[in-house]
Amino acid sequence: MSRYAELAAASNFSFLRAASHPEELVTTAAALGLEALGIADRNSVAGVVRAWGAGRRVGGSLKVLAGARLVFADGTPDLICYPSDRAAWGRLTRLLTLGKRRAPKGGCDLSLGDFLDHAEGQLGVVLPPAPGEAGGADFPRRLQDLARARRGWLWLGGVRRYGPRDLQELARLETLGAAAGAPLVAVGEVLYHDARRRPLQDVLTCIREGCTIHEAGLRLEANAERRLKSPAEMARLFARFPGAVERSLEIAGRVGFDLSELRYEYPDEPVPAGKTPMQHLRDLTWEGAGWRFEAGMGEAERRTIAHELDLIEKLGFPNYFLTVHDIIRWARAQGILCQGRGSAANSVVCFCLGITAVDPTKKDQDLLFSRFISEARGEPPDIDVDFEHERREEVMQYLFRRYGRDRAAIAATVIHFRPRMAIRQVGKALGLTEDVTAALAGTVWGPWSGMSPDPYIRQAGLDPDAPEIRRATTLAGELLGFPRHLSQHVGGYVLTRGRLDEIVPISNAAMPDRTFIEWDKDDIDTLGLMKVDILALGMLTALRKAFEMIPPRADGTRLTDIAQVPQEVPQVYDMLCRADSVGVFQVES
Repeated sequence: MSRYAELAAASNFSFLRAASHPEELVTTAAALGLEALGIADRNSVAGVVRAWGAGRRVGGSLKVLAGARLVFADGTPDLICYPSDRAAWGRLTRLLTLGKRRAPKGGCDLSLGDFLDHAEGQLGVVLPPAPGEAGGADFPRRLQDLARARRGWLWLGGVRRYGPRDLQELARLETLGAAAGAPLVAVGEVLYHDARRRPLQDVLTCIREGCTIHEAGLRLEANAERRLKSPAEMARLFARFPGAVERSLEIAGRVGFDLSELRYEYPDEPVPAGKTPMQHLRDLTWEGAGWRFEAGMGEAERRTIAHELDLIEKLGFPNYFLTVHDIIRWARAQGILCQGRGSAANSVVCFCLGITAVDPTKKDQDLLFSRFISEARGEPPDIDVDFEHERREEVMQYLFRRYGRDRAAIAATVIHFRPRMAIRQVGKALGLTEDVTAALAGTVWGPWSGMSPDPYIRQAGLDPDAPEIRRATTLAGELLGFPRHLSQHVGGYVLTRGRLDEIVPISNAAMPDRTFIEWDKDDIDTLGLMKVDILALGMLTALRKAFEMIPPRADGTRLTDIAQVPQEVPQVYDMLCRADSVGVFQVES
């Protein structure tokens, strides 16, 4: 029985280069009976969490490997890299951070020297240039340089491209690798899970290259063989090269790192000497209760505070609350109006810490603390904090200064292809005229989930059954939901005690002085990382300016905080009942 591990699979997080979601690759690999599947996207680990999560759902014996395809700026051949342990993963993500931080958003500038500085524990598969590609003449020397530095940790990837001189080329590579000390290993250089995705991959190439399918020429793949293959098929394809398929299993077996090893640690907060974080949180909470409940606390309020504090301690979240308290404290010290919202408003601890301004213990308000934090869910609470939109940037830069660029970064947001963008890009790639593409993009198709756009296409004066129209709509439907590029989250920060760039690569954002990680909120949730949302709200700016316009009270004090605003004003409710809401600040659900 044949056995095989695919070590060179790219997902659609190799933006505009590969034509399958990570989950599709994992599901198909398991169905084909592969021992392992390595996800190695171009200078990125953006898709590995989704692949890892899919592997856990699929179950079985498939091992999902997290790596990256390193593409160098100095002519060094592409190198697929897999960390052998947790420390090596940290070196890989620091290497990618180095390349991304010295390049504009979306770029990565790496050299061979950069890799060698971070090479300890990295298992590498060198991918030779395809026949006719640039760099072929210099490849033997560069392979020698790499193999000399990484002997015992380096292999040479061999690919069946179904060309007329395939076997001759593989024989040449086998000889070359043996001389350099980099044994030949079979790889598929996979771009999609199924051959039926080849047309979409052609379209992605055209979008990336800014050309039509008729102009693409040799930039397109020669056939549909960049698909996942079964162990039996790989054994047949490499039958003349003993050991090439078996070495894929050897390499996969040496990859000892799994994403489950990424243990998140909350940042250490300033805690007075001799105190634990939990003791400090208790002291801050009871101190805050003294001024929040000016009329005095009843027994019910005391029991509620004690219950919340005990649960926070039991679940190990005191540092999270101290982190948010520190941010709020700093902002208020600068005169920046801020306000926690959402389920955090159900927490008396948040109220006492000054994170929220509405007392959740009032008799006419249900206390739903379990919406905010629950022992049954066992996940970190989510505290969203709004800041004045004109001054939110000051708070964001405070976090970068407070934690450093290697311990704080914004979460990513994946920008996906949506219907209008998809049909415009596909139409352009297929060479449809601009008026036809515009007419298709102007139809209201919704999400295309379980419905046909045909009636809307007819309304636009086009025939949905015309071959070029059907091809465009079919490919656009496949493209929907594909990642276009990574952007920064509106304000979700990931903060760590140790180096964040040893967990995930950090990139430059398009905005000056902003940096963000490669994983979005879903990836963060999957791995159990902590996210603090630093959000902007224009109405807080309006409120702060309104406070400045309101004359001082008789005692000389002024309104400076939302908690000082009289609540439950009957006249406001009467206005809303009459739909007379002009001039009312904001109505929330």
